[in-house]
Amino acid sequence: MSIPSLSLPSRRLSAALTFAAAMLLCGCAGRSPWQAAQVASGFASHHICTDVFVTGLDAERARAERVRVQRGMGLVDWAMRVQVDAMQGTVRSTIAGGFPSLAVHRAGQGCRLVEEGAAMPELPARPSAPDMASGMPGSPPMPSAAPATVAAGAAAMATSSNAALQAALARAFDEPAAPPFHHTLATVVMRDGALLAERYAPGVGPRTPILGFSASKSITHALIGILVRQGRLSLSQPVPIDAWAAPGDPRGAITVEQLLRQTSGLDMRQDNSGFDPNALMLYVERDKAAFVAGRTLFAPPGTAWNYTDGHYLLLSRLLRDAMGGTEAEVRAFAQRELFGPLGMAHTTMEFDTTGTPMGASFFLASARDWARLGQLYLDDGVVDGRRLLPEGWTASARTPTLDTGYGAGWWTNALGGRLVPHWGVPWGLPHAPGDAYFARGHMGQFVVVVPSRRLVIVRLAISAVKGDDIEAADRLVGEVLSALAAPPAR
Repeated sequence: MSIPSLSLPSRRLSAALTFAAAMLLCGCAGRSPWQAAQVASGFASHHICTDVFVTGLDAERARAERVRVQRGMGLVDWAMRVQVDAMQGTVRSTIAGGFPSLAVHRAGQGCRLVEEGAAMPELPARPSAPDMASGMPGSPPMPSAAPATVAAGAAAMATSSNAALQAALARAFDEPAAPPFHHTLATVVMRDGALLAERYAPGVGPRTPILGFSASKSITHALIGILVRQGRLSLSQPVPIDAWAAPGDPRGAITVEQLLRQTSGLDMRQDNSGFDPNALMLYVERDKAAFVAGRTLFAPPGTAWNYTDGHYLLLSRLLRDAMGGTEAEVRAFAQRELFGPLGMAHTTMEFDTTGTPMGASFFLASARDWARLGQLYLDDGVVDGRRLLPEGWTASARTPTLDTGYGAGWWTNALGGRLVPHWGVPWGLPHAPGDAYFARGHMGQFVVVVPSRRLVIVRLAISAVKGDDIEAADRLVGEVLSALAAPPAR
């Protein structure tokens, strides 16, 4: 199946010349336009592959809602050709006949970008697990504080007798008359581990794995925490990277905690333009962690906050190396130490071709599973009496870094509605209490933990609204808090 381009000229040479002229006229010639084209191709292949083969979305929808709306994509979308091969599990994208990118899907492994002709490592497919709320054997049920109704062909869905709560979730799916749209996919509300209510877009349900983008960092934060609890890593230790071990290399002072808090000082710009090093790392480079390790410093370690996926790719490499350098062992570790104990049954970890998890942005889970992660942090890293995370790990996660609203792997609500410098969007959620903290991902992914109310609120989307659509997430959180604070209607 091919997803047609908008107006691709019939002759490849004509397309290539037209594309080159467009890139030069846009004033991008000094900013590696060819890199940006390769990034765009890689982004399309990888994300359409993940949306189609893991989440189960329609390919046309994935291109329209996930790819076409990205910053700068309008410059190349007319020249982009995307081919989806359902039998082979591949997505191949080109721009003006060049810049090819191939993403390959394998059951249980998700998708990854590979060189054309390269072998895709095969791992045993993970057996599918029953839905957590179904009560089927082998899977502990998720407690529900409300009666559940069952839609035809779907898992049991929690509904609430609280009309205001149901209305709050319904409004999260309302759309404006004109773009940008919110494209909310799923909402879940839990209190003290009990599922209060949930709502899903058509084609999405309680078992649907949904991409977390940077909410994936909160998963990586948990996995690193497990290594710390086991004594295999220390927050204060220098990051063990050979390239930084030479005497006098200032990068040798970077600690594990500085990677978690985004204060390494590495010159690893991320602006989602396609011209930035972060985009090159994600969608072009084969060994992503090695690419980050090769960057120089722009500030002494620990003195400046610089948000970049690169920090969490280095942490992901530490995780891989702690497991003996194999992808299979990383997957087994994550299942044994985190996903299994939490009952997260509908998850997918995606990796690069070196066997390093894409722990900054390519973790998928159902909305309920994302809520389970939030519940682990709400319960101070303990589940069913078993401590998974070190004591104090969750408190550290929500402690602000330097003068920011970022903690470690999680965003805090310490600065509320104040704006992030240069981003022009709020640090936090003005309608949530000051003790709230949250996982946050591109295109509208939020896992909000509110300790004072014993709540976890999940909102997942494919939103093109600026700032991860944080204002929409804030409205949902505010309305849920109000609905649960009001006395029940008589």
